[in-house]
Amino acid sequence: MPDKKTREGVVVSDKMTKTRVVLIERVYRHPRYERVVRRSKKLKAHDETNTATPATSGSCDGPRSSRPTTRPMGARSATGC
Repeated sequence: MPDKKTREGVVVSDKMTKTRVVLIERVYRHPRYERVVRRSKKLKAHDETNTATPATSGSCDGPRSSRPTTRPMGARSATGC
């Protein structure tokens, strides 16, 4: 079984209890036009300790948690989540 994919991003919202919205941005070169393309995605991450605040870095681990719309927050985030 492959390891869980960890996505790094910035916490943009902490208005939900024990749930944070993390903005994940990826930058890549377009295969044909070789322009730099920025794509972003907002993911909901579960924060059991409720300590992450906006503008701090966070990460999302794995495909899913026990909740249907959130992913577990990574242990490597700067906020200690």
